[in-house]
Amino acid sequence: MLTGLLPAVIVLVTMFTVGLSSVFIVRRKQLGRRSPLTQQLLRNPGESLRQQIDQLNDKVNDCLLATIVVPLIVCIAFLVQIQANPKVTWFVLATYIVFGLLFAAYMIRKMVGIFDERNNYRLGLDAELAVAQELNQLLANGCRVFHDFPAEKFNIDHVVVGPGGVHAVETKGRAKPDKGRGAADANVKYDGKLLKFPDWQETAPLEQAKRQAVWLSKWLSSAVGEPVSVNPVLVLPGWYVERTGAGGVTIFNGKKPHFLSKSNGRETLDEKQIQQIAHQLEQRCRDIEPTAYRKG
Repeated sequence: MLTGLLPAVIVLVTMFTVGLSSVFIVRRKQLGRRSPLTQQLLRNPGESLRQQIDQLNDKVNDCLLATIVVPLIVCIAFLVQIQANPKVTWFVLATYIVFGLLFAAYMIRKMVGIFDERNNYRLGLDAELAVAQELNQLLANGCRVFHDFPAEKFNIDHVVVGPGGVHAVETKGRAKPDKGRGAADANVKYDGKLLKFPDWQETAPLEQAKRQAVWLSKWLSSAVGEPVSVNPVLVLPGWYVERTGAGGVTIFNGKKPHFLSKSNGRETLDEKQIQQIAHQLEQRCRDIEPTAYRKG
């Protein structure tokens, strides 16, 4: 009996030995050392999305581990049963086969769902990184730019503070249709109330941008001690935006964002106000723990 089970037992023991030993050795090497950094880090563009992608990657690893461990356990159980009773009935054999097929179908469905969700997050992350690179150019215009600003149970993708005021920037990554229609596949119309893409329409991003601007205005006004107005901005990177009507949301494709640093008829902020607002934003955005020598 032990001879038949030996290969499966060796595989399981090796997997757990390597995993546990590696963790133990790494933690032993970190004893007596600490990170040279004395404060938390600012949030990077797409920080929340990156964390969600990492969580999905962990789920993928768990699924892959399950596809190895579960069949091994089933094989061990089958071998034990054969050793105990060499005359295996067709019913028992069919039970193992059905279980294997159901398990495979479940794991395939689960992993496909994880891959789809991860791909959507990756698209969102790519979009936020692209927009962040454009917005960071505003630093040369006297602006301060913060990314992935944590609010109450949601985050604001970017916040720009400068002479032209405060802007709450929401980024939406939307895949383009590829139907050979040329520019029509890359054009979105904004009539002030509705986003009209080539094959669908949306209003939710506009409402989200407005809600986030209202929340940020209230929070900053309370934190600074004086009224602070916030302009809602929606960015659709990679799309050509055609405006057919005026609306309450500033919308563009992320390119040439320098107009955000100008007043455009709005009340401008002086250097003292910019510093006060930026200080409050930085305090809330500086919440990332350095990962090296992190305890726990």
